[in-house]
Amino acid sequence: MTNVLTPPRTSAGTDNPEAPPVGPGRLGRFVRGPADQPGFVRPSAFLLLVGTAVLYLWNLTASGYGNTFYAAAVQAGTQSWKAWLFGSLDAGNAITVDKPPGALWVATAFARVFGFSSFSVLVPQALMGVAAVALLYATVKRTAGPAAGLIAGATLAVTPVAVLMFRFNNPDAFLVLLMVAAAYCVTRALEKASAKWLVWAGVAIGFAFLTKMMQGFLVLPAFALVYLIAAPTSVRKRLLHLVGALGAVVVSAGWYVALVELWPASSRPFIGGSTNNSLLELAIGYNGLSRILGGEGGRGGGAGGPGGGGGGTNTSFGGSTGLTRMFGDAFGGEISWLLPAALIALVAGLWLTRRAPRTDRTRAALLLWGGWLIVTVGVFSYMSGIIHPYYAVALAPAIAGLIGIGGYTFWQRRAELPARLFLAAMVAATAIWDYVLLSRTPTFVPWLKFAILAVGLAAVAFVLGGRLLVGARRLVPAVILTLVLALGLGSTAYAVSTAAQTHSGSIPTSGPGNSAMGTGVGGGQGRPGGSGGPVRGSGGTPPGGDRGGQANSELSALLAKTTTTWAAATNGSQSAASLELASGRAVIGLGGWSGSDNAPTLAQFKQYVAEGKITYYVSGGQNGGGGRGGSTSAASEIQAWVAANYTATTVGNSTVYKLIG
Repeated sequence: MTNVLTPPRTSAGTDNPEAPPVGPGRLGRFVRGPADQPGFVRPSAFLLLVGTAVLYLWNLTASGYGNTFYAAAVQAGTQSWKAWLFGSLDAGNAITVDKPPGALWVATAFARVFGFSSFSVLVPQALMGVAAVALLYATVKRTAGPAAGLIAGATLAVTPVAVLMFRFNNPDAFLVLLMVAAAYCVTRALEKASAKWLVWAGVAIGFAFLTKMMQGFLVLPAFALVYLIAAPTSVRKRLLHLVGALGAVVVSAGWYVALVELWPASSRPFIGGSTNNSLLELAIGYNGLSRILGGEGGRGGGAGGPGGGGGGTNTSFGGSTGLTRMFGDAFGGEISWLLPAALIALVAGLWLTRRAPRTDRTRAALLLWGGWLIVTVGVFSYMSGIIHPYYAVALAPAIAGLIGIGGYTFWQRRAELPARLFLAAMVAATAIWDYVLLSRTPTFVPWLKFAILAVGLAAVAFVLGGRLLVGARRLVPAVILTLVLALGLGSTAYAVSTAAQTHSGSIPTSGPGNSAMGTGVGGGQGRPGGSGGPVRGSGGTPPGGDRGGQANSELSALLAKTTTTWAAATNGSQSAASLELASGRAVIGLGGWSGSDNAPTLAQFKQYVAEGKITYYVSGGQNGGGGRGGSTSAASEIQAWVAANYTATTVGNSTVYKLIG
């Protein structure tokens, strides 16, 4: 309300009430943000997002097509609308990838607009990363203030596994974005017990299912619990709202499952990874219970590789199960830099808010991010089936949220001894654990671990010096800088190292010891301190290729000249993907990713050949040996039939059979 004793100033310096008031211009108001918000907030948020974009986009195309398996599916989607809809590996629609196509829908749309290239394959994930950081900032800001939001956003941005996956074309980038979007919607729903926002959260989780199936559901227990506890309405309405949100999950995920199940199997591709050409079976089996319990096609791969069970010492398959798995050689460098501090923030934050009202927003936020963290860590730690270290990117938003909320809350209450002790514990745990993690890569900036210990010790001393810290305002900027360095220096160094390197294959790792495992070339060296091992689906050099998985130019040129539905067929999806990217033509990956998919059958393959739909069979490749349970696979039957009925020729370094003309 205008003060009647002091007329408003005008641009002309007079008392003319019709003249426009003096103040910053429209651009200045936009940059500065709302008047009730500190002036540093919006410029800092802009800086955070710009810095994240630079980190995720810089020299991105140096990684080529990244994961060629998914890159080939994007290429197929640009050539066939049906391939786009179903997530087919090939434009002829013989077989899909072994995941639902949610992430491929976005990436293919980008490639259709901008043309298929390394840039259009990788950039969508980088933009998803920037969006995830922005949404996390906005979510934490609503409950703990802008400073906490900035801390959380920055923590996510420089988590090593986040940098890895937001610069790579696996489905995990879109999965994380959708889960953070769901957390934002739940946070909005908690403010006024909004059924609408809770339904939107359900929609986001439904599409997370269509991106990576059951993994998208790991956040549901935390979201339901926090709404049931903290929503400002009656128990009856809380339960009704949760039922509505569950319905939104079912509808937003189920429409596509129903479409695939009702679509005539004869006119759509085989659902890769399933045993009976069913998306529902894929969700429950190979990408569901098999991941958790192990079993046929779902083992984590011990020292003996896939099928060995439990991970063992094979870091590419997560290492041994148990509570320490997230801190071990496989996952430690990916995600655990701030995990001890996040757990301290969760426990301490809940203790500090133990007497708060039921609807307290800080405690609700701690329950949301803490529940997300605990459930996901528990499942990942004890999964007996296939698990790879980069899955840990699903933990990054929860850790970042707890660091932002806990760290800022303890700082704000630093005049209280318990808060200072909790903040000091977060810093000390991080400094010590960073030292341990950096010791696993002794050649990477050898002095850094000692510097972090020293900075951490100084930060702990500052924090515990309560009266001095509270009374001397001039020390505050120096203390904040010390805290930031102590908490973030280790993970940031690994993050920058990750961004500076190229990544390929199906099991990329972050940090200075990254390797390109699972490229279809028989595995590779593991991260320092661990051991490599066979990778699911690897079994030698791709047909006509080198150890990097690139098809030779002579074979590529031959396939590029074909005009049939499929230029060729070869054993395994990874081999087929390499040939597709090199030639631009559709290639059947016999047996799918694992070599055990019954697609196409020998009878179907014979029919394709009789109808003149396949020009060549390229011998070799991965996954041609055996199927599930050691039975003979369709791929090996086809290979034997081709060898018995057609004449082999050599193209480059590949054995090729011409099937028509």
